[in-house]
Amino acid sequence: MKLTRIKALGLAAALPLAAIAAPVAAHDHGAKKTVSTATYAPITEAEVIAAQQAWGNALVAIATEYDNKGHAAAKKLAGEIIDSAYGYNLGPVLFKPTLANGEGEQTFRTSRDGAVSYFVGGDPKFAQDGGFALKGWRSFEIDNAGILITGNSATSMGHVTVIDAKGNRTTVDKTWGYVRGPDGKLRIVVHHSSLPYSAD
Repeated sequence: MKLTRIKALGLAAALPLAAIAAPVAAHDHGAKKTVSTATYAPITEAEVIAAQQAWGNALVAIATEYDNKGHAAAKKLAGEIIDSAYGYNLGPVLFKPTLANGEGEQTFRTSRDGAVSYFVGGDPKFAQDGGFALKGWRSFEIDNAGILITGNSATSMGHVTVIDAKGNRTTVDKTWGYVRGPDGKLRIVVHHSSLPYSAD
């Protein structure tokens, strides 16, 4: 598989994030929701890479918004980004953040509220969250080990490195799953992130 690398330096503008969606009949703990379907169009590698770039830009934008305008502004922006990039409007999203543990929804953020809290904190239902997006990120690099495309869905796996204003680098192993949404855009429906294995 071809290795794809994405790098961005000092990007602070939140670009419209990814999109997704094939026919979806989602149910979350018994609640059933049916959504309209996009015209079938296979996802391309270029769309996946653009969605990843947008995710990185958005993370930097939230961090910058927090530094410049405070928590309320960063939370508002994070909500807009999650609504644009993730598929919570389609049903549960399988989101396992890097720094999340505990039971149930503390570890797996299948709800929009859980996702917003992970990125910016401040939600008493997720008291452990310090706000991953509030750590002064100023740039990022994405190294894809591979991108698997199956029609109206796609999966990518690789490393994501985020870099703060002091040049400190944090690298995580990341898997994203995308579907094409009813609006034709890609949306993230699977997001698994973990720290690289260490024998120590």
